[in-house]
Amino acid sequence: MTREQYMTRLLKTYRLVTVLAEKNDCRTLRVRHREKARDMVVHILPAPVAAYELLCRIRCEALPEVYDAITLEDGQIVLEEYIDGVTVADVMAGGRYHPRGAVKVIKDVCRALTVLHARNIVHRDVKPENVMVTANGRVVLLDFNASRKVSAGSKDTVVMGTVGYASPEQLGLSQSDARTDIYAAGVLLNVMVTGKHPTEDIARGHIGRVVRKCTSVSPNERYQTAEALANAL
Repeated sequence: MTREQYMTRLLKTYRLVTVLAEKNDCRTLRVRHREKARDMVVHILPAPVAAYELLCRIRCEALPEVYDAITLEDGQIVLEEYIDGVTVADVMAGGRYHPRGAVKVIKDVCRALTVLHARNIVHRDVKPENVMVTANGRVVLLDFNASRKVSAGSKDTVVMGTVGYASPEQLGLSQSDARTDIYAAGVLLNVMVTGKHPTEDIARGHIGRVVRKCTSVSPNERYQTAEALANAL
């Protein structure tokens, strides 16, 4: 079965609400059950993403629930929990975060990263647009399209990530691993507090020291785990 054939069947039960994202043959849709008025997110991908298959088998408050990840002839369809909230990018459109609020968000992001890294998944695109915050304060790390599974001898085959948040190794200096996400989390923390990339302005005090360690050019000089970063905060 192809992606188009699967979606034709799915849209008999669900109706399209909106297209959430569309880039590089990847589409993310919000759909609604025609009878139960229940929303769901559908990712339409040109190739299987290992992280989505992993998320089908785990539950973590800081990660979206993935109901199913279906491998098809020409790619993958992922059925995911719809989360009603705003992204960190949306919040920052109205101003910077208070340091305490930023630390809370990053600690929750670290919870998600700890689960992923324990299963050898590197997110590779931690940024304001990929962190959702709900009205009741739940923080969720989203969008695993750029993620990769790391194994002995594995190498990045494509440069992925977002400029400004991508670590030096994502730009071809070496291979990405869990410390790649630590770098991006440090950049995110600094942007939330100062509104700027660490190369432009760095947060003051303890947060600034944490950011400096996270964003060291050498992966060996960063926090080595997301749990260590969370504990440092």
